[in-house]
Amino acid sequence: MKQEIQKFFTGDIDDSEKTLATHSRDASLFDIRPELVVYPKNVADVSALVRFVAKEKATNPAISITARSAGTCMAGGSLNNSISLDTTRYLNKTPEIKKVSPYTILPHFYHANEVTISGEAHIEPGTFYRDLEDLTLRQDLLLPCFTASKSINALGGMINNNSGGELSLKYGKTQDYIKSVEVVLADGSVETFSEIPRQEAEHRASENSFVGGIYKSLLALLDANKSLIESKRPHVSKNSAGYNLWNIVRRDEKSGNEMVDLSQLIAGSQGTLGITTSATLRLVENIEDEKHSALLVIFLCDLSILGSVVDETLTVSPEAVEAYDDKTILLAVKFWRGFIKKQGFWGAIKLGLRFIPEFWMMIAGMPKIVLLVECAGPNKAEALSRLNLLEKKLQRFPQLSTRMVEHHADGEKYWTIRRDSFALLREHFSGKRTAPFVDDVIVPPEKLPEFLPKLQAILEGHKLNYNIHGHAGNGNFHIIPLIEKDARLAEKMILDVSNEVYSLVLSLGGSITAEHNDGIIRTPFLLDQYGAEIIALFAEVKKIFDPQTIFNPGKKVGLMKSDIGKYLIRG
Repeated sequence: MKQEIQKFFTGDIDDSEKTLATHSRDASLFDIRPELVVYPKNVADVSALVRFVAKEKATNPAISITARSAGTCMAGGSLNNSISLDTTRYLNKTPEIKKVSPYTILPHFYHANEVTISGEAHIEPGTFYRDLEDLTLRQDLLLPCFTASKSINALGGMINNNSGGELSLKYGKTQDYIKSVEVVLADGSVETFSEIPRQEAEHRASENSFVGGIYKSLLALLDANKSLIESKRPHVSKNSAGYNLWNIVRRDEKSGNEMVDLSQLIAGSQGTLGITTSATLRLVENIEDEKHSALLVIFLCDLSILGSVVDETLTVSPEAVEAYDDKTILLAVKFWRGFIKKQGFWGAIKLGLRFIPEFWMMIAGMPKIVLLVECAGPNKAEALSRLNLLEKKLQRFPQLSTRMVEHHADGEKYWTIRRDSFALLREHFSGKRTAPFVDDVIVPPEKLPEFLPKLQAILEGHKLNYNIHGHAGNGNFHIIPLIEKDARLAEKMILDVSNEVYSLVLSLGGSITAEHNDGIIRTPFLLDQYGAEIIALFAEVKKIFDPQTIFNPGKKVGLMKSDIGKYLIRG
């Protein structure tokens, strides 16, 4: 296979032990060894490789391609036992950034706010977010759907996972910022998807071409199952579970015309429908810096009022409402030496001194959860005004205390605990590993007072060490417990805990993944969330785009719960 590919492929092909081992892992619990790793130099390489694999399928049914960017997926979405296509070596050209006349995108997707677009970036999938941000900030622009891992993740992964982060409460997720996306389809053709009028989509459906067949079959599927699809729409502000059938067709509020946008289906599809080779992304004006933002920290001692408190925070239209629990705080206290190691001696001393006000505050009792509410505006005064209003509203709750943070250095200590807690958890419990498997659940925020105590009861009932942080404004929490390194013991626990946690989440009207996507770890649980009829539609969508299963098999469709144990890291 390597020799055949070399005949037409201008990029690099590697089957060395070191490279195969690297591409056997991502940030998940799984280990799947590819046969080859390829680094395409251009779109023509990707297209030629797809045509080669399509031809080879007749004699080698197991051959397939999985696109990989930075390998930071926590769900196993970038792993494959055939060909791993790495975009970070060559498909990483410097993004083209430009300012545009401001225009508004309406809240017709999951986010609840109108957002003003001030710029655009043309990117390739192997470009790291940090490199894009370095360029956008020079023009006072920002791609606001960045993740907590923004220093190490790449844009192809953000698009195909439909990523979000701490600013998603106001700005939404990656899907909201895709103006267009270029994709290599299963016949090797290259197509750009963007929002077009229904009439144009129907014209495309009449074409005698592969993409014409996609438009024809997909529109027919959506029309025939409109009521069923809408009845299964997740009623949460973020969702990356399954294929995004809900946002492909919409009614334009200004013109009244029906619009069709297949880029909304590519977003979050984890490379199972085609290989993304470039995209144009929308940018907003950057107001997330020291000059424009301020932070209110809320120390909450009673989880029963959490829903009401979150409701109050939303009245001041914050950019972010983040949270971490008491276990996270205790972990930082217990392993304070780890902070000295990470911060340096004087850095740790400075960090400790900055916590003196909180120390006296916490003598009365350790908070059950800490909320970080960030507001931003044209200037700091406007941001502080909104937070002062919130602080006054919260005075009716005697079960909490607050602290206003005006300076970036003072606020950074709270983010330091949040970012380092998982690393401390991993480093200080020998014989166990951090395990992302219920790491991205979301429930309606008003359900949080019921959800969090029941979630903790499940985790503690299985005697797990864990901590929790997340996006409280969305009701989206990240839970990463520790598990045994013995995969045989871990498999049963993963399935048991997942079944219990997802059952709780779904009973409260939530979703099993808000922004980390399905991959291997959650694909088998999509049946629990959506039911057999929607799963059948997902399978049909996969068949429409990828009839030979060329792209990233075993993600989104085609995996059972019993399959999870096959791929767990051993030892």
